[in-house]
Amino acid sequence: MADLQKLTIGKALNLGLRRAMEEDPKVLIMGEDVGKLGGVFRITDGLQKDFGEQRVLDTPLAESGIIGTAVGLAVRGFRPVCEIQFEGFIFPGFDQISSQVAKLHYRTQGKIKMPIVIRVPFGGGIGAVEHHSESPESLFAHIPGLKVVSVSNAVDAYWGIQQAIKSDDPILFFEPKKLYHSGAMKSEVDVEATPDELFKSRVVREGTTATVVAYGPSVKVALDAATAAEDEGKSLEVIDLRTLSPLDLAPVFESVRKTGRLIALSEAPSESSLTSEIAARVQQECFYSLEAPVLRVTGFDTPYPPAKLEEHYLPDLDRVLHTVDRSLAW
Repeated sequence: MADLQKLTIGKALNLGLRRAMEEDPKVLIMGEDVGKLGGVFRITDGLQKDFGEQRVLDTPLAESGIIGTAVGLAVRGFRPVCEIQFEGFIFPGFDQISSQVAKLHYRTQGKIKMPIVIRVPFGGGIGAVEHHSESPESLFAHIPGLKVVSVSNAVDAYWGIQQAIKSDDPILFFEPKKLYHSGAMKSEVDVEATPDELFKSRVVREGTTATVVAYGPSVKVALDAATAAEDEGKSLEVIDLRTLSPLDLAPVFESVRKTGRLIALSEAPSESSLTSEIAARVQQECFYSLEAPVLRVTGFDTPYPPAKLEEHYLPDLDRVLHTVDRSLAW
């Protein structure tokens, strides 16, 4: 019998972390304010109280130190879960991530594994100051040796964080911070189900007019646009990538061969991005099926703006619908 719980993304992550810690004493959580405070977004709330300071560690404000310590722990058989408080603070740890975390398994010919999960709240929409609303996921997807995941709903949050922790590969786990506690994004989670494979894309809404592919916080925008388009007689198929490296584009190819059109949606800047890769791969694999060029709806190629301007920066329902109309006009 299903054990259903209606959860927000934030609560699902909290319960997923708790279950992983219960099942494996080698799982440790570490980061700035993750213990007594429970994290600035309260994702680790209550975990230090229940598992102790030896397993939920409040660290200094030093991302390089957090990641470097996790490397040492992983070498010794632990499964550290690091929280980067805001995505814009990850760059002091970029050297450790790209030079050590991503390379040690390869460098040692498989003798050393790096079962490290780096949790990264990312994206805009919370009215924050500079360095608190970035979308750096493309940088990490470009680094061989890393896997990059981005969840968009409570089911994937609950199961995905557990699957990432159990993986022997290092995983960057990007979480849409503006959706952490959104009541609109609550969903029923069967905590005893068999989860989908973590590294597979999923069609989350079927359609025939055009395909919209998105990930993380942009999936909600795509679904809202599909609902609005239905009133105009347009049927949008929405695909949630779920994992950004490795990219599972087979469902996208299949969808584009059916609809003939693709809109790639992301909050990140457009140049040298995941939407660029998707556009290139789809046009390579589905050229004779396309009725229009692949179009993209993204953030702009500028630093993230002040909070008063972010509603103009972030892709929204109207920009998606306008791009669908452009595609249909070809």
